[in-house]
Amino acid sequence: MNLKSQVGFVGPRDAELLEGPALSRAQMNREYLMSLTAENLLRPYLLEAGLWRYSGSVGTTIGETAADGPENWHWGWESPTSDLRGHTLGHWLSAAAYLSTHDDEVRARANHIVNELVRCQEANGGQWVAGIPRGYMDRVVQGHEVWAPQYTVHKILMGLWDMYAVGGNASAFTLLTHFADWFVQWTDHMSRDKLDDVLDVETGGMLEIWANLYGETGESKYSLLMSRYDRPRFFDRLLAGEDVLTNRHANTQIPEILGAARAWEVTGDRRWRAIVEAFWSQAVSSRGTYCTGGSTSGEVWQPAQKILSRLHRVQEHCTVYNMMRLAQILYSWTGEKTYADYWERNLVNGIFAQQNPKTGMVAYFLPLAPGSEKQWGSRTNDFWCCHGTLLQAHSQHATAAVQRDEDGLRISQYIPSDTRWDDVAETSVAIRIQQDPLAGVVFGETGTPRGLNAIQRLVPDLPTERPDRMVFDIEVRPDQTARFGLRLRIPDWVHAPFRVYCKGDELAYVDDEGWALVDRDWTAGDVVRIEFPIQVRAVPAPDSPTVVSFEDGPYVLAGLVAQRVPVERARGGDGDATTILAPDESRTHNWWNAGTYRTIRTPDIKFVPLSDIIEGAYTVYFPVECGDEQPTQIAGR
Repeated sequence: MNLKSQVGFVGPRDAELLEGPALSRAQMNREYLMSLTAENLLRPYLLEAGLWRYSGSVGTTIGETAADGPENWHWGWESPTSDLRGHTLGHWLSAAAYLSTHDDEVRARANHIVNELVRCQEANGGQWVAGIPRGYMDRVVQGHEVWAPQYTVHKILMGLWDMYAVGGNASAFTLLTHFADWFVQWTDHMSRDKLDDVLDVETGGMLEIWANLYGETGESKYSLLMSRYDRPRFFDRLLAGEDVLTNRHANTQIPEILGAARAWEVTGDRRWRAIVEAFWSQAVSSRGTYCTGGSTSGEVWQPAQKILSRLHRVQEHCTVYNMMRLAQILYSWTGEKTYADYWERNLVNGIFAQQNPKTGMVAYFLPLAPGSEKQWGSRTNDFWCCHGTLLQAHSQHATAAVQRDEDGLRISQYIPSDTRWDDVAETSVAIRIQQDPLAGVVFGETGTPRGLNAIQRLVPDLPTERPDRMVFDIEVRPDQTARFGLRLRIPDWVHAPFRVYCKGDELAYVDDEGWALVDRDWTAGDVVRIEFPIQVRAVPAPDSPTVVSFEDGPYVLAGLVAQRVPVERARGGDGDATTILAPDESRTHNWWNAGTYRTIRTPDIKFVPLSDIIEGAYTVYFPVECGDEQPTQIAGR
């Protein structure tokens, strides 16, 4: 049973990125993905299967050393002595599965790796295929210390599933089902209490894997595994309304909820959905988030509506990625805009902000405290869990933009891209989204060929000052004229009237619960232009109305200052951000500098988008004052 969603997502074969911030970051990610050799990724698997050895010498001659020595290996969490070795390959395969639909080089390497894993599974006796010993699993059963073996094994199971479901590799499915048989046998003689003890040690997304296999095959052994990997100690208390999140490890719990979500989709058992909804309510709706949209500090959930005492080690990258996955699932079930808003905020202030825009490397945390600095991972010496979710996150941007619903199509994310849909109003429809870098601002982009061409010519006219809007062109290309609804998400950061045009004429639309619905006959070449006004805003922290962060459109701004200092509003102002910040360095050569501001009064602080910062100290939350007056209270969004 696979329940029909309210909203359907396009597959990666029918979606491609176009010029824009998402493409730039995806290209860096692809370069990093392909810099990781199959030999290094497979080393722990080959070693565990007895198919790789290294003595430090190629023979008996003194001084002869092997070409593939330790200086070229993967280290950190992938070192030969790490309990988590092998986890990166699973993430790598998941990312490669998405890229392989348009990239022959990636597909060839991914298929080669799957073939090597077949060799490993055969050498291990036909079931086990992991980079860690089976004995690690026994240590969990015995209650001995070991670092999250099921979390580690889940990564390769996930990678194999994606290589099959997305990449179309049948051998990956065979590997996965044989490995699943090992888990059936391993859990056969465990009591419920023993299972619960075992599952109390970080399990990752194992439940989601079993649900995927059950949904694909309908075989009872996978339903059995789903019941064994149920989490009554967590789920039942969650359903009872208890706070089971505060100060607990977030990335233990989020993947388990993703498993519950998939279990609902393949069984229709309402309990699974209730678990997911209760979790979202407790994790997001009632708890609140940082201004970035992220949650957690030091890997654990922050107390509800309290953030200012926990600004130093904020929003582990893995939690951002996994919560975005959950938001996307809830959006597919309900079609509600709030989940798409959440996804966008976390994309630009999490996934983008935690990827170095020059090197492509990841930041494990995104600190927001006064004088914070981003700490970037290395290419081959760290291999945190976040290196893996980095690879996955930047391989999937294109599929997030356009969805199918019962009335036609909807644009939930304004990501420059091409997508194609079959069977929309009895025809096929292509959608192209582009962003205008001349009439509007584009965050995260500098020079473009279009901008360079524009400064050489007198037509078209260019704005005199930095535009106060983001402008998107959406080309609708049905194979034949067709009538259907096109829903355009009205972002939560739009606080002023906006306009929608087609061929120069303003279009009437219906505001349908936060979506601008345009229902009309569409012909090939129709281009919808939508202009969203942006304005810098001061947003109070949930636990202090006198401490604010600043936002411009969906982007959080950071002040380039190394200590906590108050900012002053203009005397007589009401605390609105425009009485505190003014545009600064609005243009460089052929592009607008989006999101650059400077304080109007003392102290003199420059502000830039948090996602643009690479090095140096910054501060995100500021007290607001007016000279000798009391701190200023700022109204919410």
